[in-house]
Amino acid sequence: MNGTVNHSLAVNTRSIITVTLLSVAYLLLSAWIVGFKSDQVVLVGIFNACFYVSDITRKFIIGFSVFIVYWMLFDYMKALPNYTFNPVHMADLYNFEKKLFGINVNGQILTPNEYWKINARHILDIIGGLFYLCWIPVPLGFGAFLFFKNRRQFLCFAMTFFLVNLLGFVIYYSFPAAPPWYIQEHGFVFHANTPGSTGGLARFDQYFHINLFGSIYQKGSNVFAAMPSLHSAYPIIVVYYGIKNKLGFANVILATVMVGIWLTAIYTSHHYILDVLAGIACAVAGISLFNLILKKVKPFRKFVDRYETVIQ
Repeated sequence: MNGTVNHSLAVNTRSIITVTLLSVAYLLLSAWIVGFKSDQVVLVGIFNACFYVSDITRKFIIGFSVFIVYWMLFDYMKALPNYTFNPVHMADLYNFEKKLFGINVNGQILTPNEYWKINARHILDIIGGLFYLCWIPVPLGFGAFLFFKNRRQFLCFAMTFFLVNLLGFVIYYSFPAAPPWYIQEHGFVFHANTPGSTGGLARFDQYFHINLFGSIYQKGSNVFAAMPSLHSAYPIIVVYYGIKNKLGFANVILATVMVGIWLTAIYTSHHYILDVLAGIACAVAGISLFNLILKKVKPFRKFVDRYETVIQ
């Protein structure tokens, strides 16, 4: 760490003006694109607090800016629903799922989602809900761990996460897909602006008399973005970097969470098996592509090196 880098991260007139302008610009842009929400103020508050509290929190929030940009893009998807670009796949996806993975119950072929809906168990609702709550906290927590353990590995993890999401967003707009719960609630009839649903996760909320998942899915950006399942992709990125950083038994726990999220996605009718497989493929493709770019594209490698220097 040298004096130039320290100076570039110091709180001075230039940095105060920059952070203030970015904060105001983000709030105004968000209000214009998707409408004002308290979440936006919370995000700005967290960023500013971390930037001004100390040198380490400043480096931390600058490093985590990759995740902030992802959150912004995800939120802005509300302004441009994917179903306005391409038709939503419903019956074709449902029938293909049934053809490949259908379960024969008394002579009737059911999708795995339909089978588990009529065979739900409280213990599975609880376990599945706990697993599904991990899909964002685990990647963010793992990212924070890597930030303090190995800054370069943290940057690679964050940028891989971002790249996998970009691949997922491209597929969302190329292949809009209805989730299983939508078919269960609305059939094969398309309804624009359908609000998000908790699906089978509603049983978790009902069991504990809370509105945890209900409040989460009310904020969903796009109902018709079931394929690929990025819920299924995120834990793969975590496990990959966990193995790469030789975390030992922690990787067993991370892998258990990964499989638990996959199974819960199907059990709660949030995703078909096909969606989960597409999410896995998206994660593998994103990881492979990032490693290839880092190895072959010199300007990108220099960018990573410079970014790493800034947050050291």
